[in-house]
Amino acid sequence: MLFSRFKNHLPTPEEALEGRPERAFAVPDRHTVLGNPLLGPYPDGLETADFGLGCFWGAERKFWQTEGVWTTLVGYQGGHTPNPTYEEVCSGHTGHTEAVRVVHDPAVVPYTSLLKLFWESHDPTQGFRQGNDVGTQYRSAIYTHSPAQQQSAEASRDAYRPVLHNAGHTDITTEILPADDSRPFYPAEGYHQQYLDKNPAGYCGIGGTGVSCPVGVAPTEG
Repeated sequence: MLFSRFKNHLPTPEEALEGRPERAFAVPDRHTVLGNPLLGPYPDGLETADFGLGCFWGAERKFWQTEGVWTTLVGYQGGHTPNPTYEEVCSGHTGHTEAVRVVHDPAVVPYTSLLKLFWESHDPTQGFRQGNDVGTQYRSAIYTHSPAQQQSAEASRDAYRPVLHNAGHTDITTEILPADDSRPFYPAEGYHQQYLDKNPAGYCGIGGTGVSCPVGVAPTEG
C-alpha cells in the first residue's frame, strides 16, 4: 500500500529515503555509441540540457541519434534522496524522475530543437505516468541550466499547449525548474547507460502524441 501511494504522490523531504553521501556504484567512462566521456570533462562551447520523458532507456536513444549531440547519459533528478539507486527511485520514495542529460553543440542543434524533440517524443499531459509506465519516476520534466533555457522551455510549453488542446489532449503537466543545487542530476547505474544500444530488442516505452510541436516556438538563446 505504501508503494502504491508513492506511485501518485511525491514524497516530502521528510518522507524521502535518506540516501548516501557518495554514489553506490561505478559509472562507465564513455558513451557506447558516441565514444565520448559520460561525466566529462566536456569541450568548451558545448551546453547541457536535462529532460525527463518517461523510461530513460528509449528517451536517451532519441537524443543520442540527434546530430550535434556530443554525449548523453541517464540518471535521476528532481528528488530529495542523495545518490539514489534505481530500486529506490522506482519505489517512489526518493521523488526523482528518470532523466536524460544531453550535452550538445548549440551551433549544430540549438536548445530549441532539443525542446521540439522532447515534446514530440512523449505525452506531456499524463502526470505521473507514460503510457503503461506508472509512477512519479515517469513524470515529464525539464531542468534548465540558464535563464535563457528557462525562458525557452516555458515559451515552448506555452506554444505547444493550445496545439495539444486543439487535438483533444488535456493540459501539460511537465515541470520546468532550474537544475540548481536543489535538483542535482545523479547518474544511473552502468547497465542503464545506453541500454538500448546494449540491448537492441529491449523495452522502449517512449511514444509521442502524434501532435507536432510548432517550430521556432521559443526565443533564441543569447
